[in-house]
Amino acid sequence: MSLLTVGSVAFDALETPFGKTDKIIGGAATYITLSASYFTKANNLVAVVGDDFPQSMIDIFKDHGINTEGLEIRQGEKTFFWSGKYHNDMNSRDTVEVQLNVMGDFNPVIPDAYQNCEYLMLGNTAPAVQRMVIERLTTRPKLIVLDTMNLWIDIANDDLKSLLPLVDVLVLNDEEARMLTGDYALVRAAATIRAMGPKTVIIKKGEHGALLFQDEHIFYAPALPLAEVFDPTGAGDTFAGGFIGYLAKTGDLSFDNMKRAVIYGSAMASFCVEKFGAERMLNLSQDEIYDRVKQFVRLSAFSVEL
Repeated sequence: MSLLTVGSVAFDALETPFGKTDKIIGGAATYITLSASYFTKANNLVAVVGDDFPQSMIDIFKDHGINTEGLEIRQGEKTFFWSGKYHNDMNSRDTVEVQLNVMGDFNPVIPDAYQNCEYLMLGNTAPAVQRMVIERLTTRPKLIVLDTMNLWIDIANDDLKSLLPLVDVLVLNDEEARMLTGDYALVRAAATIRAMGPKTVIIKKGEHGALLFQDEHIFYAPALPLAEVFDPTGAGDTFAGGFIGYLAKTGDLSFDNMKRAVIYGSAMASFCVEKFGAERMLNLSQDEIYDRVKQFVRLSAFSVEL
């Protein structure tokens, strides 16, 4: 079933305890669409880049079945750039440099071929831009998933809160959930967020897994213990891409199937952190994905006698 992803396609420069990179391809929509490409072939991208963005990467998108008709290339302008340095624990990082460039006035244009999409993934951008996308669709998708971050909670709080009634699923991390609600207890924070509009809330906890909340139901998915994490950049977006990609593939929005989607999303994120940038996401096999999912199942499985 058709998926539309709107977000950033960017350049990143990264430094972790394992090394550093020059400019490599990044951006929320890059990770989301690459991850989702392993589940759905109706995978549509809306983003903006400058004329410095390499054709070779656009070809990679196409090779993964990602429709790039909605990728705007602005002549004479530069692509969004972010540079960051991770601390030794890999859970915290410092932003070294941000150049908004074409993202400074991102005005998403939805091609006619993308209308009537059944699944919409709103990658991390300003809430005002995310609202534009919803308003520019001629029919409401079957499922709208929204990702956000602490920046928008801080500087665009009213815009974000007014947007929440329009979406079905909100994805954010534990720090952001507490920041949005003022409540340290994540169970209460999730209930407060659901009262703001989204029926379903996913709270990511990095190396400690993810929590899925819907009505009275709660599901916890562990993170896969890895001997080495080279680069956590994009792991959350890769998770979101795997989550919505699996839902688009199966067409089942029940809570039980969302639990499976969270596991698939977690599996995809576990691949992402194994190499710098999106490199690991370029050449996965279905057998690798299924084997990784089985590791998650074994990690959580147990028996008990009562």
